[in-house]
Amino acid sequence: MTKVMYGKDGGQMRRKVGVVILAVFAVLLLQDRASISRAETPVRYDAESIYAYAEEAVFYVRAYRDDGTLKDVGSGFLIQPDGTALTAYHVVEGAARLGCVRNDGSEAACRILVLDEAADTAVLMLPPPGKDSPYPYLPLRIGPVKHGEKVFAIGYPMKGTKIITEGIVNAPGVPINGRERILMSATLVNGMSGGPLVDQDGYAAGLLSGSLRTMSGIHLAVDAETVKRVVSRKGS
Repeated sequence: MTKVMYGKDGGQMRRKVGVVILAVFAVLLLQDRASISRAETPVRYDAESIYAYAEEAVFYVRAYRDDGTLKDVGSGFLIQPDGTALTAYHVVEGAARLGCVRNDGSEAACRILVLDEAADTAVLMLPPPGKDSPYPYLPLRIGPVKHGEKVFAIGYPMKGTKIITEGIVNAPGVPINGRERILMSATLVNGMSGGPLVDQDGYAAGLLSGSLRTMSGIHLAVDAETVKRVVSRKGS
């Protein structure tokens, strides 16, 4: 058997090959870690995507008096596929009956399940959905919003005209007249009360409530955790 002997040049060659192998391994390891990091990063949506995702869940609310005249209007949104929905308390307070106008323009009678003035929240129930056609809905967010977080407000300034505005959370929980509210810069106009405040992940982070008169450009929303406590009373 012939024995191969490596001289000085052979040793250098082996060291070079070893360095190259280690370098390739390091690159592959970094690529693998980068792909894992990307996979764990949540998808964040822009205004166009949020509107497309949420539009079927948001509806127009018409509050009627006993004589059939219109008392007030606002917005609402579905939070469960069975027809459970939300709007603002001040939109439906004192109404004899409610009409919920869906995205296709059809109006259906909806019932009030829970009213909470302090939370400015009303829990509604739309007519039962079809057997194979559950309502599209926006799930309520788990956990509070944060300072500077981007958010979107969706609602109806008029029947048949739904809009989306974009802003940030100015403060996640501020006592306003003894009631905690989210302060945010997404513009609200008349008719948008009761609509959803949506985060970048497509969750309803709050319920649109109104504007702060003492601070120009700052608007109010009820946080999702407060809303959940009101919703939990619907079966009681």
